[in-house]
Amino acid sequence: MITPLAILLAVAGAAWGFVADRIGARWPEHEDGSVRPLDWRTVVAVATGALALGAVTLRFPEPVQALVLGAYLVALVLLLATDLDQRLLPDVVTLPAIPLALLTVLAGVNPFVSVSDLPIALATAIVIPALLGVLALPFGAGAIGMGDLKLLVSLGILAGPLRLFTGVVYGALLAGVVIVVLLVARRITLKTYIPFGPFLIYGAMWAILVVR
Repeated sequence: MITPLAILLAVAGAAWGFVADRIGARWPEHEDGSVRPLDWRTVVAVATGALALGAVTLRFPEPVQALVLGAYLVALVLLLATDLDQRLLPDVVTLPAIPLALLTVLAGVNPFVSVSDLPIALATAIVIPALLGVLALPFGAGAIGMGDLKLLVSLGILAGPLRLFTGVVYGALLAGVVIVVLLVARRITLKTYIPFGPFLIYGAMWAILVVR
């Protein structure tokens, strides 16, 4: 059931999506000093922010858990905006997310991973990104970025092995569908670079908000 709080958070999420888009349009600073005007990426960021934050209290009615995961979703919306604009997941966001995810487990406020689950969560959060990095090597630089891998480390610690794996799989499936559609529509070619980060972010959101 949709609650007034969920509606309020959806509005706040839409506002944050707009702010995140404007941040992504300016930061990190473009080489030519330009600022991207409002476009389809603005719409994507606004819609994503609204849906993600609007859903968090519906999925996690316990306030502390909703706050913890809401903060992570806020970071994901910002990363989505910067990656759509500049094909970049900044270290200043991805790196702090790793110890903060660990802190949620140690503080006992993580709904997915308990302290007893932490060793396997840590191992998976290291092994899966490392394996993906190795598998991407034959495809050359840019197949999967270091920012993508750092994002997966924090997701693995925060959400656990199952949701990490689910996020990667769903992200890859979404990427495949979008790329095929764009190829058929002749909007891209086989040589066009498509950042994987946005698809991983949507996979992470799905893993957090939908997977039971």
